[in-house]
Amino acid sequence: MTAIAAARSAAAATDIDVEHFRLRSFVESLAQEELEIVTQPLDLVELGARLDGNPKAVLFRAAGPEKAELVGNVMGSRRRLALSFGVAEKDLRQEVTKRLNTQIAPVEVPSSGAPVQQVVWTGKDADFTRLPVHLQHGEDGGPYISASIDITRSIDGAKRNVGYRRMMLRGRHEAGIDLIAPSDLRALYAEYVKRKERMPVAFVIGSHPADGVTATSLSPVADEVALMGGVRGAPVPLVKCATIDAHVPADAEIVLEGYLDERGWVESEGPYGEYVGYYGHMKTNPVFHLTAITMRRDALFQTITIGGRSLAYTDTAQVCALRTEAAAWSALLTAVREPLAVYCTPSCGGMHNLRVSLRQRYPGEVRNAIAAVLGSTADVKHVFVVDEDIDIFSDSQMDWAFATRFQSDRDLVLATGFRAVPLDPSLLGSRTGAKAGFDLTFPFGWNREMDFRVPEAPKLAPRPKQTVRQALQSGAHSFRELMEATGSRDGRDVLVALDAVRQELGLDRTKDGKYLIKGETQS
Repeated sequence: MTAIAAARSAAAATDIDVEHFRLRSFVESLAQEELEIVTQPLDLVELGARLDGNPKAVLFRAAGPEKAELVGNVMGSRRRLALSFGVAEKDLRQEVTKRLNTQIAPVEVPSSGAPVQQVVWTGKDADFTRLPVHLQHGEDGGPYISASIDITRSIDGAKRNVGYRRMMLRGRHEAGIDLIAPSDLRALYAEYVKRKERMPVAFVIGSHPADGVTATSLSPVADEVALMGGVRGAPVPLVKCATIDAHVPADAEIVLEGYLDERGWVESEGPYGEYVGYYGHMKTNPVFHLTAITMRRDALFQTITIGGRSLAYTDTAQVCALRTEAAAWSALLTAVREPLAVYCTPSCGGMHNLRVSLRQRYPGEVRNAIAAVLGSTADVKHVFVVDEDIDIFSDSQMDWAFATRFQSDRDLVLATGFRAVPLDPSLLGSRTGAKAGFDLTFPFGWNREMDFRVPEAPKLAPRPKQTVRQALQSGAHSFRELMEATGSRDGRDVLVALDAVRQELGLDRTKDGKYLIKGETQS
C-alpha cells in the first residue's frame, strides 16, 4: 500500500480527505510548463542557484547526500497561485478576498488518521540536520528554513494565530526566529515574555498554497485555522502535537514542535537575503527550541525563494502582492464608488507599488483612492491610478498612461510621516517615510470620445450598398464609413472614387476629419 493510500485509509473514519490539500498533490498536478523536475543528485549548496530567477516551480528528486525530495518556487508565479485556487489569474484577487471573508471550523482527527505523524522523532532524534535545509543566499548567517508556517495561541487561549516565519538554524536543536517586524506573533510572544513563560509553537513545513495565503493575510479573526479552512474551502483536519499543547494540520508534510524560550529578544539572527532584494542587518531575536519532528513517510520538504534581483519569481513577493491587493481593495471600497481592479507588481517585492483601476463617478475620486490606499494596512509606498480603459496587468499600457496622462505639477500627490516597512533601504534608518500617488487618469468630465480617441484597427459593419458620391450626398463620412457604404474590403477603390468627387464637386473636411461635398453642411 502506498503512503497516500495508507493515509486515505487511516483518515476514512473521519471522512476527511488528507491528500487534497497536500503540497505534494498540488506539485504533482502542475503541468510541464509550470514545473521543472531535477532528477540528478545535487549538493544542497547548489539548490539556490537552480531556484533563483526560475519562473517554474522546481522539484528536486535527490537533494543532498540523503537524496531527499525538496520543492521550491511553488508560489513563485501568479499563475500557479491561481491554479491552486482553481481560477484564472485575473480572478485571483477576487477569489481570495471572498474566501478571506469566510471561516470554516477545523475538525480534529486522531494520530492514526494524521499522515503528518506517520514518522515521529523526539528527544535527541529531533535534529534539524536530518532535514535538507540549505544555504539560500551566499552571505546568509546560516542555513534557513524559509517555508515555515507558525501556529500559536495567545497566553489566555482566546486567539489562535497563523503566520509565516523564517528560521535560522543555530545547531541541531535550536533556531533563531525573526520577530522584529510588527506581527500578531510578536505581540502574543511579548505577553509570554512578560510572565517569563515559554511559548509553545509548531512550524509547518510543506503546505498547500492556500495555507500560505492564509498565513500572510491581514484578517483579524480569533481562530486563523478556521480562516485557513475558509481559504481552502474545506475544514482543516487537525491533530494534537506529540510534545506540546497545540494542534497542527494533519495533512501537512512536516511539523516542527517546540517552544520560544522566555528570555525574549536575546540572540543574534541573520544576515539574510530579504524580500526587498537586499540583505537585512543582523538582528536580535528569540530562540526556538526543537522538541519533535513529525512527518509523512514520503515527506516533501519545501523551501521558498525570498531575496535576489528576480523578485517577480519569488514565493514571498507573489504572496505578499496578493496580501497587498486584498488589503488595498478593502480600503478602496470605503473610499470610491466604483473601483475595478488592483494589482501589486511582484517585482517591487509585492508591497511598495500598487496599480488601481477605477471608473470615475465624481470629481475627486482619484485623490480619495490614493489617500485610502496610502493610509491602509497594505503599507503601499506608491499608488498609480488609471481609468477603466487601461489594463493594469499590462506594463506597456501603464507606461503609456504614465507618459500621456500625467503632469507632475498637477497629478502628483506627495506626503510624509507615514508608517513604513523597516526593511525598505531607502528609509536610511528613519522609522517613518514618504509616500506618493500618481493620477494617471483623464480629468473628470473629459469627453474622451472626441478629445482623446485611441486608434484601433478598422472594423467594417455591413450596410446598404452605395457609391462614394451617393454616400457623401447623404452627409459627412469618414474613410472607413465610405468603405462600409461601398462594400469595399480594399480601400484603394474608395480612394480613387473619392478623388473623382474631389475633382468634380470639391470636398471639405469636418473638424473630426470626415469628408463632405464642398459647400454642404454636416448632417
